[in-house]
Amino acid sequence: MESRLQQFLDEAEIKRVHIRYCRGIDRMDWDLVRSCYHPDAIDRHGAYNGGVEGFIEWAAELLPAFECTQHFTGNQYVQVDGDVAYAEHYAQASHRTKPDGDKPAMDWVVNVRYVDRMERRTGEWRIADRIVVLDSQRSDPVPTGLAPLENSNVGRRDKDDPSYKYGLV
Repeated sequence: MESRLQQFLDEAEIKRVHIRYCRGIDRMDWDLVRSCYHPDAIDRHGAYNGGVEGFIEWAAELLPAFECTQHFTGNQYVQVDGDVAYAEHYAQASHRTKPDGDKPAMDWVVNVRYVDRMERRTGEWRIADRIVVLDSQRSDPVPTGLAPLENSNVGRRDKDDPSYKYGLV
């Protein structure tokens, strides 16, 4: 029973690492993103392939071009084998482009799977090797004239976002 309980705890922690990663990307919180990877991790993210620090530099340059991003995670399959685990996280990532002259803002939506080899080192699960698999994508124009609802708490892509108010990390 104790080993089964540990397996559930390990799976929950691995899923939590992925959710922290999504939050870190959407809030452009690079320390939070970094906390999801071991320092020697590799990320194969399609256009970027390399180490975690290079990935963060790449993302920090690319993501400000978008008005906002949002990752929505669905299925998560985790297989634990001691201090190594394999995980597959299905996600839909929405990226809103900014309008550019006559070009309207666009919603670029990708359906991806994050396929990870996780390692527990010094008691902590982190990504050791990641492959991002693109399953499909589409781009939709955003209707003009839409404004936030009155009295809305509009999201931000930094630590001034309302989610940080209660100390979420």
